[in-house]
Amino acid sequence: MAKTLLILLGPTAVGKTEISIYLAKLLQTDIISADSMQIYKYMDIGTAKPSSQQRKEIIHHMIDIVEPWEYFSTGDYIERVKKVIEKLIFSKKIPLIVGGTGLYLRAMTEGIFEGANADWNLRNELMEKENENPGYLYKLLKNLDPKAASKINPKDLRRIIRALEVFYKENMSISEMRKKFTKPLPWEFLKVGITRDRKELYKRIEKRVDLMKELGLIEEVREILTLIKKNCHDMSRPIPSLQAIGYKELAAYLADLISIDEAIRLIKKRTKMYAKRQFTWFKRERDILWFDITGREDYEEIAREILKEIMPKISFNF
Repeated sequence: MAKTLLILLGPTAVGKTEISIYLAKLLQTDIISADSMQIYKYMDIGTAKPSSQQRKEIIHHMIDIVEPWEYFSTGDYIERVKKVIEKLIFSKKIPLIVGGTGLYLRAMTEGIFEGANADWNLRNELMEKENENPGYLYKLLKNLDPKAASKINPKDLRRIIRALEVFYKENMSISEMRKKFTKPLPWEFLKVGITRDRKELYKRIEKRVDLMKELGLIEEVREILTLIKKNCHDMSRPIPSLQAIGYKELAAYLADLISIDEAIRLIKKRTKMYAKRQFTWFKRERDILWFDITGREDYEEIAREILKEIMPKISFNF
């Protein structure tokens, strides 16, 4: 069995995909995606999935596995990804996990619990209270589970509501639940982080959003909305896939709520904010071997440098 698996992480638009292709070729292995939006079918442009050519060169797992109207939890991801890892190890391949969804990566390396099933009636009740009194739910969470509240952005209503849902359904704080039910996957992981100068990264984000628009993102969102309306029987529930940056803003544009210029501006702004949150998240992670690639575009050379650095630190026994 492989003693150590490899994780390539970093903020959005930093160049992980390009580096991972060369790294996978050098290691003669497959890539496992750790992106919470690339799991959805048909959402190709807006989630910056590897191109069809890249996916011909290297097999990618955990992409296009869920319909855009379906709910897919972190626990679901862990259940599936464990089987993929086991198959790769059985095939004597070194699993290469690539992505920027911190929760997926932490769940693999440190464990996570599922907790109570979603209770949409309770969630709607909580949301009504929040609409009546903005900020109420975060204050409530601070009283019930101050430890969880300290780790959640006061504006992150999705996570606040989930923490409250666990408390009410399990009669236990989400912090206590984590202590009792957290269990990492049964392997060791070497984490390699890719970073760039913040200004350079933000320029790359702006260029990528403009390119997404040119490639047909607006039409892609239109088609996704049509699919969801056709297949989702309860549109009153939040659709996780439509919370993805780019889809949410263009859905508002297609509903004539904002202009296309405003939608693009918001996509760029929110993508930069997301990258900033990723930096913050990864700074709290332990034992990441960081590579600063500011000003560099030779991804094959970068991949070779990474491989040279990590080989003495990693052990693969089959």
